[in-house]
Amino acid sequence: MEDETRLIRAGSKPRPLAKTVGPPIQKGSTVLLPNAASLYDDDKLITYGRQGLAAQAALQDALAEMEGALGVTLYPSGLSAVTAALLAVLKTGDEVMVSDTVYKPTRRFCDRMLKRFGVAVTYFDPLQAADDLVGGASDRVRAILMESPGSLTFEVQDMSRVAELATARGIVTIADNTWAAGYLLRPLELAVDISVQALTKYVGGHSDVFMGSAAARDRKLLHALQENVLDLGWSVSGEDAYQMLRGLRTLPTRLARHGASGLRVAQWLHARPEVAQVLHPALPGSPGRDLFARDYRGPAGLFGLVLKPAPSAAVDAFLDALQLFGLGFSWGGFESLAVSSDPQLRIRRFRRDYGGPLIRLSVGLEDPDDLIADLEHALAAYRAAAGEP
Repeated sequence: MEDETRLIRAGSKPRPLAKTVGPPIQKGSTVLLPNAASLYDDDKLITYGRQGLAAQAALQDALAEMEGALGVTLYPSGLSAVTAALLAVLKTGDEVMVSDTVYKPTRRFCDRMLKRFGVAVTYFDPLQAADDLVGGASDRVRAILMESPGSLTFEVQDMSRVAELATARGIVTIADNTWAAGYLLRPLELAVDISVQALTKYVGGHSDVFMGSAAARDRKLLHALQENVLDLGWSVSGEDAYQMLRGLRTLPTRLARHGASGLRVAQWLHARPEVAQVLHPALPGSPGRDLFARDYRGPAGLFGLVLKPAPSAAVDAFLDALQLFGLGFSWGGFESLAVSSDPQLRIRRFRRDYGGPLIRLSVGLEDPDDLIADLEHALAAYRAAAGEP
């Protein structure tokens, strides 16, 4: 062979891989198949790199084990995982019922894309009784999308009862389970059909990679999700899948710290005179506390803080005074974060008076005493900006 040919072939001889604790990261679009009969055997073989290679398969297996699923599909973001689940089960002429407290970008997709393609969208109050919710569904309803605890305001739904009633009517149930990360709650064990989460948050755990997943326990639904991935061209890289798998290994340990620190901070805030209420489903007396205790194995580190009424400048002063809590819209990483939430509440159908400005806190892995001191400093700035001593 000439040099040009030899250089193309050099180093390509297969050899056994050394056994490591993590899977190999394969980089490749082309997959070389063993024979002509394999070229179009898509049902049994991976014929193209976009279908996912070793690291992606290892992540899918691990997530399926955690979620108690028949299988898991991967997506480049949490939002794409939610939209994929909806697209897999909806068609023109259908109706979907969506929790009014759903993640804002999910709502945007429902209002723009689903309606554009002839799918009706109805928003429901997450505090509505399950029997009334499902009993009031029209014959066109094909799916119910829940998010529990609800985004920003942390309402807890009786997902098992919704799933039971919906199944009897042939309605598919989908749960955005990002808050619980597939570990603190397993929706599939509550008979929910599809469990979706943004792996970007707690599973990744380091605020440096995007990904989403959808887990299903029914073979037909899993096949619909898998077809949807192929038809729309979604894929994730081997490097990102490896990072997610690495994060998954320490998820229980990190969530225990997030949850314990978050609950301690929430309890401290609950006793502060500047605070109207704390929206944390694990706090005694919180709406849905009994459901939370029944279904969840523990708290996460994300919750809401309602300050007593003051001018908007005082809210800015509170946020700007924070030193350890960064100001950013994601959460689930090792660092603590805070955002003001009121602008996102204006688009809701069922608006409630929470008693003052709403702040969302994500408690990270810092020492909780340091975080409490940071919040105490910010509350002093809030009082000063409000003209109080």
